[in-house]
Amino acid sequence: MHYPAGDIGLDGASFHVRRGEFLFIVGSTGSGKSTIMRLLIKEREPTSGSIRVAGRELAEIEHGKVPYYRRNIGVVFQDFKLLPNRTVYDNVAYALSATGARRKEIRAKVPDVLRLTGLSTKLHNYPDQLSGGEQQRVAVARAFVNHPPLLLADEPTGNLDPHTSLGIMQLLYRIYRAGTTVLVATHDSHMVDRMRRRVIELQGGRIVRDEASGLYAQRDQTTDEFSDMLDHAYGELGRDQPQGLEELQRPAQTTEWGSPPHAGGDGWRNY
Repeated sequence: MHYPAGDIGLDGASFHVRRGEFLFIVGSTGSGKSTIMRLLIKEREPTSGSIRVAGRELAEIEHGKVPYYRRNIGVVFQDFKLLPNRTVYDNVAYALSATGARRKEIRAKVPDVLRLTGLSTKLHNYPDQLSGGEQQRVAVARAFVNHPPLLLADEPTGNLDPHTSLGIMQLLYRIYRAGTTVLVATHDSHMVDRMRRRVIELQGGRIVRDEASGLYAQRDQTTDEFSDMLDHAYGELGRDQPQGLEELQRPAQTTEWGSPPHAGGDGWRNY
């Protein structure tokens, strides 16, 4: 993906996301994180290569059908993008009415998603009467009210304090556990390190790292990994490690965050 001015958005970046997966995309400003999000919602078109979502080639979707495709995707932005003259309830209901939902469906779904996001007591408030964390919860509620099979979050905690950021990430994780595939582009190293989900790191539009249970930054090789590497190397040579080397390689006791159970997801609507 190259921009008209010559800047590189993505360069040879290929990856596959499984249905029901939670994935972090990390990297410095300008590395290509937001470009991935824009390509996935068809705000931009790739200059080469292809993108498939739920088995469908995005290049084959006609311009007039793009709004129908986007109904399958929830998007959360860093700057919330709420309607300032609408209440919390109306901001969330608008996402449903835009898809042609009937009033009965709206009256049923909006209160449910506001309870899920902890906003059931704020439904009559306007955005300027909410904290930053509450506004982001409204944005998450709006993105999820349609129960999309795919949710994209572009720097969802970028303007929030650490405590509020934790609440937003817990909310996204609950949505993931409900079966939605979640992609989060973020600079929040603390949250990435804490959650230990799959991490894709970008540099200059290229994927430089893809780890199943990764940290925000590349870590050094552990003693256990070094020992396993030596075991493998000596095994290839048909002999054991030198006596006493195992003692040198014995690691200090460490504790790692556990990986939560994996959830699947479906529900792609025709477009």
